[in-house]
Amino acid sequence: MWKRDEAVKAPQPTAPGAAPTPTAPQAPAPRPDVSRQTERDMVNIGKSVVIKGELSGSEDLTIEGQVEGKIELRQNILTIGPNAHIKAQIFAKSIVIQGEVHGNVTATDKIDIRDAGSVDGDLSAPRVAIADGAHFRGSIDMQRPGASETSASAAAKPAEAKPAAAAAPAAPAPAAPAASTPPGTKAPAPAVTTTR
Repeated sequence: MWKRDEAVKAPQPTAPGAAPTPTAPQAPAPRPDVSRQTERDMVNIGKSVVIKGELSGSEDLTIEGQVEGKIELRQNILTIGPNAHIKAQIFAKSIVIQGEVHGNVTATDKIDIRDAGSVDGDLSAPRVAIADGAHFRGSIDMQRPGASETSASAAAKPAEAKPAAAAAPAAPAPAAPAASTPPGTKAPAPAVTTTR
């Protein structure tokens, strides 16, 4: 009985006198090391590190230590770890807060304050998430990008309309209705003004 697996596995006959071609075992293709690539894209600042001044970069950053001053990662993700103590103005694309932050926080995408996170300062981002149990004291501005231009143009239109309304001629005031006077008294004559 013929079996399909045996037909596939059977070696192909070679021409007489031809040397069989040896097949070298192929080495597996090198795969990029994903863990090393991730480490290059993410930078960590440890618990014992203290930074005073301005911190900026173009990589995703996790802070576990202390920072005082200004943090600016406009196109990247900033993670404030659970052991971090930050006294800084923060600007990033997306910000995850698990530790303690004193200062204003601005993100172009999202601010996420986790349950152990604490923020004393103002938040400004299109999307803001505050977990149950998180501490927050300040104000929140969730204005979408481009919305400030729309509100500015809308505010300018009524201002332009006011001078046009003021330039219109004033309508004459309607005459006051005659008041009833008790019998025996003379009613005063109404004042009439004429305009030319």
